[in-house]
Amino acid sequence: MPNLSNDLNLDKETHAPDSQADSNSSLHRKKSGSKKIEDLEVKDAQLIFQTVWHELEQEMGSENLKFPAEIFWLNGAPGAGKGTQTEFIMEFRDLTEKPIIVSELLKSPEARKKIDAGLLAGDREVTKLVLRTLLSPEYESGAIVDGYPRTKSQVECLKLFHNRLSELRSKYLGTLQETQFPKPRFHIIMLFIDEEESVRRQLLRGQRSIAHNAEVEASGVGDKREVRKTDLDEDAAHLRYKTFKESTYDSLTTLRQLFHYHFINAHGTVIEVQQRIIQELKYQSSLELDEATYDRISSIPLADKLSLHARQLLVHRLDSYEKFHSELFDRVVRLVKSKFIPIVEKHSISGLAYINSEDSVFDDPLAIAILIDVFTERGFTAVVDIRRMEVPSRIDPKSYEIINRVKKVYRVRINFPGSKIRRG
Repeated sequence: MPNLSNDLNLDKETHAPDSQADSNSSLHRKKSGSKKIEDLEVKDAQLIFQTVWHELEQEMGSENLKFPAEIFWLNGAPGAGKGTQTEFIMEFRDLTEKPIIVSELLKSPEARKKIDAGLLAGDREVTKLVLRTLLSPEYESGAIVDGYPRTKSQVECLKLFHNRLSELRSKYLGTLQETQFPKPRFHIIMLFIDEEESVRRQLLRGQRSIAHNAEVEASGVGDKREVRKTDLDEDAAHLRYKTFKESTYDSLTTLRQLFHYHFINAHGTVIEVQQRIIQELKYQSSLELDEATYDRISSIPLADKLSLHARQLLVHRLDSYEKFHSELFDRVVRLVKSKFIPIVEKHSISGLAYINSEDSVFDDPLAIAILIDVFTERGFTAVVDIRRMEVPSRIDPKSYEIINRVKKVYRVRINFPGSKIRRG
């Protein structure tokens, strides 16, 4: 009788490699297909950008393609609060011109004519509209672009755009036109919320828009708001988020290694999100420097790192004064309470007081340090300036020469939040 067990084992051993080979072959085909699609998208983007750039050169001349020194490319999940936060970002970065909103560019009379004529094909025309608008003189110092790039092709176009600006910079470096072609600084800002929060905010926005429009219609006062279809249907809101996640978000993450990429958690209140924006953008100037310049100053610590443990160090110093210099600590505290605070209270509106002291306690440098730390712990900012002056002390009885002595005056400037007076 044949050994069925052995036959079965042989069968498994024989077929397993073929099965694995089929699996590997299938995986290879998927990767190969994905790579081909990716290569095709890159080629399409190159064609799109080259066409747009050639048209701009023909229209204006390459020497007149003066783009903003700094551009913020703003994107976000549906309902993440782009409209709310754009104004704040502009104020924080001293940008005075209104943002370039891609959806509004597509509604312009020029764009509508092309749409109606069937000429607005997609990425090419959107890219041209954005670049053409960025050439406007009012955006010379900086601009925010809301809603670009949103597709893989547009992301590739953005890379090519940055490369072309860098080439122009190199071409005109050292010439009279150098200042017209600054080093390009691109910031990608992504306001992110998860799908559940996005859908909730979209539907809430739809409810509020309907209620607002009802009030406008009833009163005849105000302007109606546009009500998006996706803000009225939960399935549509989910689909809109899915489109953002798979198309825009995933494409933009490829720019992390190329440009300043700011991922902002947009959950929470408006103020909380703004605090995150401040923290994210606060020290970007160091990243924008040329390498040689950055290397020169990089050994100087950043302010946020210095202040990171400042509070703990302050507490440690105050405790050490009490433990090791109790008598001197007591003298300084009593002087602050009796002489300084009454004067500070008189300047509570302005938030600024100057106080002169000739108390000998400050002849000990440690007393000055204690004074500053005490005011700091109480929420004030104190700066001490030592002024030395000669004053007549006595007259020499033989030579009748006036003998002077050195007088020390400790001038203390104290700052604190003052009271604002409401004026009618």
